Amino acid sequence: MPPEAVAEAPAGAMAAAGRGAAARSLLLDYVALTKPRVISLLLVTTLCAMFVAEQGMPGGWLILWTMAGGYLSAGGANAINQYVDRDIDALMRRTTGRPIVAGRMTPRHALGFGIACGVTSFVGMGLLINWLAAALALAGLLLYVFLYTLWLKRTTIHNIVIGGASGAIPPLVGWAAVANDLPLAAWLLFAIVFYWTPPHFWALALILRRDYSEAGVPMLPVVYGEAATRRQVLTWSLVLVGVTLLPSASGDFGAIYTWSALVLGAVFIAHGVALVRQREEGGPWARRTFSWSLLYLALLFVAMVVDRVS
Repeated sequence: MPPEAVAEAPAGAMAAAGRGAAARSLLLDYVALTKPRVISLLLVTTLCAMFVAEQGMPGGWLILWTMAGGYLSAGGANAINQYVDRDIDALMRRTTGRPIVAGRMTPRHALGFGIACGVTSFVGMGLLINWLAAALALAGLLLYVFLYTLWLKRTTIHNIVIGGASGAIPPLVGWAAVANDLPLAAWLLFAIVFYWTPPHFWALALILRRDYSEAGVPMLPVVYGEAATRRQVLTWSLVLVGVTLLPSASGDFGAIYTWSALVLGAVFIAHGVALVRQREEGGPWARRTFSWSLLYLALLFVAMVVDRVS
């Protein structure tokens, strides 16, 4: 082998490794645009709603296509959200590493990716599942982008209350995928997630108050302060527990779900009380309440499944 070939071999290998690393980095950035950690809880509510609607185990392919379509729809909405919010993302410490803000991806590519995800979700779910599920997934994307991101987020403290409707749609998608229908029970699941969103998100807003303040986003703790936000978290958690009992009152769920809703709700309210009683700003109970709210919703929906299939 000529000496120059020996020299070129390591250089070629290094170039190939560099291209591979760049491709992996780009793939990770596209995944980051979808916010997979945020989507994971939405998919839990979707999947549990499917089990509840089926009163058992839905078909494997139906689960796969519904989860994939739901991920693409929510992921597309998140990507478009990062395109729209790239100016305020640059002002908040927790979002400065996002692909657009960090300069690793152009805004146009992120927007195109988000739109492509939404279109793929709608067409794929329509052809492979049914058009009701597809339309609901698309409605969730449109509500998040146009109602929450483009209109409410920068204009009112009620942004997450009204805009939370988009995050409450996944249970409807899961139910419609199985039944191609939306009875009262499905809308009660929607209501639970809708009323869960304010105490969940305002606990997060307490944690991120400084970021929202620096970016000029009128979240509740920025406009009215921590004390008022804590009281709202407690108030909405009380309302939430009442809403979670509606499926029991309607006869759609039995004792397993009812007792689970009461116990889980009591823990949620206890967190809200501790949060209100916390004297210092930036204390630990906002983070504890936020963490519990995530586990709370997942456990509540699992309790629905256990109740319905047992």
